[in-house]
Amino acid sequence: MKKNLHYSMALTIALAVVAGWLTLSAFPATDDSSGAVKAFVGARIIDGTGKAAMQNATLIVRNGRIEAVGPSVKPPAGAQRIDASGKTIIPGLESGHSHVNGADQLDRFARYGITSVMSLGGDKEIEIRDQLRSEHTTGRSRLFIAGPVIVAKTPEDARKAVDLDASAKTDIVKFRLDDNLGAGTKMSPEVYTPIFDEARKKGMRVAVHVVYLSDAKAVLKLGASMIAHSVRDQDIDDETIALLKKNNAVYCPTFTRELSTYVYGEKPAFLNDPFLLKNGDQAEMAKVHDSAFIEKIRNDKNGQWYKEHLPVAMRNMKKVFDAGVPIVMGTDTGAPTGRFIGYFEHVELDYMVQAGLTPMQTLVASTSNVAKFLHASDLGTLEPGKWADLLVLDANPLDDIKNTRKIDSVWIAGNRVPEK
Repeated sequence: MKKNLHYSMALTIALAVVAGWLTLSAFPATDDSSGAVKAFVGARIIDGTGKAAMQNATLIVRNGRIEAVGPSVKPPAGAQRIDASGKTIIPGLESGHSHVNGADQLDRFARYGITSVMSLGGDKEIEIRDQLRSEHTTGRSRLFIAGPVIVAKTPEDARKAVDLDASAKTDIVKFRLDDNLGAGTKMSPEVYTPIFDEARKKGMRVAVHVVYLSDAKAVLKLGASMIAHSVRDQDIDDETIALLKKNNAVYCPTFTRELSTYVYGEKPAFLNDPFLLKNGDQAEMAKVHDSAFIEKIRNDKNGQWYKEHLPVAMRNMKKVFDAGVPIVMGTDTGAPTGRFIGYFEHVELDYMVQAGLTPMQTLVASTSNVAKFLHASDLGTLEPGKWADLLVLDANPLDDIKNTRKIDSVWIAGNRVPEK
């Protein structure tokens, strides 16, 4: 039986490689360096597939990967037993839209249980990814990248930018289609259409930052694979949903991106949350307490627009979900002031539930859905052959999604992530 299991694992990995699913960006973390087989015993296990939780179950980790999981699984002789009685184990949470500006930020993501991150645009991403590949550091979140956000003024510039992404082997192409609520000028169709043409030639997918329904439709008609923020100006219609489904596109709501534009006008209660204070960026927290920053937020008309339209964004996510379009969790953390890396991902889960998803649906959107979007077949669920990226929680998130914040420990590729 054990021989067959190992053969099945090897075959799964080999097939994934042939299919091109194992993106190198996904694996800065090495497997468990201790060589010990670990047995997490007695836990409630939510595997990330959407199936009902397993009760009093055991999860076996060997060489950084899951070997077996289930209520009837027995720890092998000599395994290191980890008593998880009364606790809940879930897959490591994954963000489909954040921004990484330094390798050390992946340490912070990891401590918050965000074990994989799509950094959806930044000038340092390629450099950081290559650094991680050379260091083989354990305990950091896995990194996927879009590379520099395409800012082109001519069709020729647009094609060249895609070619640079392709040569750097980024995981996706990203550009912004936004006029900052009328304060700027959007990229024209004559410039952004070649982005799609060139990406298609290079076999690459395209993610697009949008605000308006009309822009979402325009880029979906050209083949967009990801709508990287909520449609916020009006309710999504059936035509847009049909385009999302035709493209097998994903929808990333980023509710906390909206939150960050207005909430600091009055000091929000979460600034006193011990979960934020323990691992949050202290310098970033100091900025949001600054009186000049608070006054700026209070007077920001754009922030008030986003606040007024947050209910529209929440309705749209639920409508898209009900239509069968995959939702992937994302936050836009790591961008402007007040988007707290790691912490806001957990706040995002709460907003997703407020928007109408169940806690189980929210966990799927934050684990296996993101892994599928990343084309990372070895991530996202707690199943044999997958990397052992997981959270051990002190409470059940199916009872209250806020229980994802009650973290006992975080593990990446079988390695326990060090606490701060």
